[in-house]
Amino acid sequence: MSQHHADNAHEASATLLRLAVPSPLRRTFDYLPPQGYGREEARALQPGIRLRVPFGSRTLIGVLLSVETDTHVSIDKLRPALEVLDTQPLLPPSLVALYLWAAQYYQHPPGDVFHTMLPALLRQGRPAERPGRKVWQLSETGRMLTDENLRRAPRQREIVEFLREHGALDKSAVAELDISASALIALQANGFLVLEERLPPAPAPHDAEHARRQALTLNKQQQAAVSRIVQTLDQFQCHLLDGVTGSGKTEVYLQVIAAVLAQGRQALVLVPEISLTPQTIARFRQRFQCHIAVLHSGLTDSERLNAWLEARDGVAQIIIGTRSALFTPLQRPGIVILDEEHDSSFKQQDGFRYSARDLGIVRARSEGISIVLGSATPSLESLHNALAERYTHLQLNARAGEARPPALKLLDTTHEVLREGFSDTLLAQMHAHLARGNQVLVFINRRGFAPTLQCADCGWVAECTHCAARMTLHRTQAHLRCHHCDARRPVDRFCPLCKSRNLQALGLGTQRIEQFLQTQFPDTRVLRVDRDSTRRKYDLDVLLNEVHQGKPCLLIGTQMLAKGHHFPSVTLVAILDADAGLFSADFRGQEHTAQLLMQVAGRAGRADAPGEVLIQTRHATHQTLQTLVTQGYGAFARTLLEERRAAGMPPFTHLTLLRAEAVSTQAPESFLQEARTLATHLCSTQGITGVQILGPLPSPMEKRHNRFRAQLLFQCPQRPALQQLLTALCPALEGLKSTRTVRWSVDVDPQDMI
Repeated sequence: MSQHHADNAHEASATLLRLAVPSPLRRTFDYLPPQGYGREEARALQPGIRLRVPFGSRTLIGVLLSVETDTHVSIDKLRPALEVLDTQPLLPPSLVALYLWAAQYYQHPPGDVFHTMLPALLRQGRPAERPGRKVWQLSETGRMLTDENLRRAPRQREIVEFLREHGALDKSAVAELDISASALIALQANGFLVLEERLPPAPAPHDAEHARRQALTLNKQQQAAVSRIVQTLDQFQCHLLDGVTGSGKTEVYLQVIAAVLAQGRQALVLVPEISLTPQTIARFRQRFQCHIAVLHSGLTDSERLNAWLEARDGVAQIIIGTRSALFTPLQRPGIVILDEEHDSSFKQQDGFRYSARDLGIVRARSEGISIVLGSATPSLESLHNALAERYTHLQLNARAGEARPPALKLLDTTHEVLREGFSDTLLAQMHAHLARGNQVLVFINRRGFAPTLQCADCGWVAECTHCAARMTLHRTQAHLRCHHCDARRPVDRFCPLCKSRNLQALGLGTQRIEQFLQTQFPDTRVLRVDRDSTRRKYDLDVLLNEVHQGKPCLLIGTQMLAKGHHFPSVTLVAILDADAGLFSADFRGQEHTAQLLMQVAGRAGRADAPGEVLIQTRHATHQTLQTLVTQGYGAFARTLLEERRAAGMPPFTHLTLLRAEAVSTQAPESFLQEARTLATHLCSTQGITGVQILGPLPSPMEKRHNRFRAQLLFQCPQRPALQQLLTALCPALEGLKSTRTVRWSVDVDPQDMI
């Protein structure tokens, strides 16, 4: 330690910086102020700024949480921070508090929470400034030039004349205007031109009159919903907008947002990734003549940073994004809207396993604003809170305008011989709808050609060597693929066990359906929409544009088509197999199946051609299907809520899943047994009651990515008791020797039990 540093450390010995630093450890870290910072300068540092700090042998970027005077570490063991990166906080105090609350609730390292939620370029130390436009301008000397001065340099003279007329030349437009780059450089070298950076011009303010002219006329239920939400804009309130598909939920959002913008505030709109289509964004841009920032996984790092900063600085009045956009700072927050709130993609399934829906509610409460949760098929958690009057329950029971709801009908296939999954009744109905010039949507939630390749002689099945799963046959790419680890290999030509060539593709996937329908309907366009057919950036847009032309076609799709898309010419939806989710190992299986069926069914019908939904099943008397078809999703959900209450399952109890995985078969369960013993001891010594511990057990998919997996389930009717246990248990688990060979993770309020 240099003398200067020693003096500085002594001067600021009572002033410590507490930081969140990206690390797997579930704690914060204390540092001394950087060299040259006196006591008062250090105390003036504001939470929410970034600092570059030493961490072991590495240099990392952390976020300042607080300036402290006490630490549990000896002062002489603390290291000084290296550099302060921001003069003003990146994050407002409310978001710093939200990040810390989330780290505590989800039992995740706070440094990793902050690291995950910041744009990549800010994590790398990039200045938190919006990039400006680089423009060429005449210097003072350049303005004095005459045509005679440049008589022998006509390209330079053209540039000077252009700048005299227009004032500036955008650097990005040089090639477009066919301007000589060498002439520009020569003028700059002679001192006649300068290259300056200009901030982007401020966007035009919200045009309230334009939004009013564009607004649609609301029906009574829509008007009541808008009025109720607008009344609570200045206070925290959670609204569940429970509206059937086509009931005009988006119009409610738009008119609420208009009221928010009229107050000079910002709106944050979260949608599932799969629903963030150009059509969604176009509808907002058409309605609002204001700046809209879009945040999603397809942006470059620079685009994401710019959108994030536009939201933080108040330049963007509307922010539309997927799950992680929840953590975007807003200068003047006015409302949070979460569309398709039931969608499982709002729950992060790895790393920082947060729920954007639940944290959205926490954020709205902390900022004193309202949040709207919208869905045609609300999650049982949200419906339970609405029925308990913790949320306001705003219902839209009818389709907007003249549109009529589709008629749902079960097709019992128990005694039918199916051709590639289709009954004769279903094929006849498809022919009839196409003959009337309409479109037909065929839904099967399984991509590929067939889920199983089997030897007909000895029963061998093509399995993934890395996972406890079968390989899916993909005919168009001529390979077998694991849909869990993405391993691929050529299709077997003969059985590796008995050498038979009698290999059969069993089961149905979108590719197989496509092939069959092309033979059954040779004169009709067949379009397949799944992850395989939409891998490139604009593939989905091209397919959807063709559908929207309205010509008769057969549309085959997975759940990609179930969410947020509008197909006005589709009058028949055919659901090939409704049975798969009815008998899932996951207790949420029936809920998710019902939501998916109703979302798909909602694609059918319009004002002048009511839709029809035909659901093939071998369990036509199953109570779930009967209730859905005869009484609708609301009645089904209330019935399932009572079943959950009787079984003591969420939302009437709270779950946490402790997962472990390792390359050896025994290590995960051995670690979890230690965890169970520790948890039982902590409950006893800390007086924690009501927590039930189940397991350890192998995970439903025991092997994945060459690692064996097991899990331990904690269940408790009281959330505080479960949180108390987890807060004590997780630091204790970090100290176990077995963690050297085992990866473990905590999933609070898990959505995926598989």
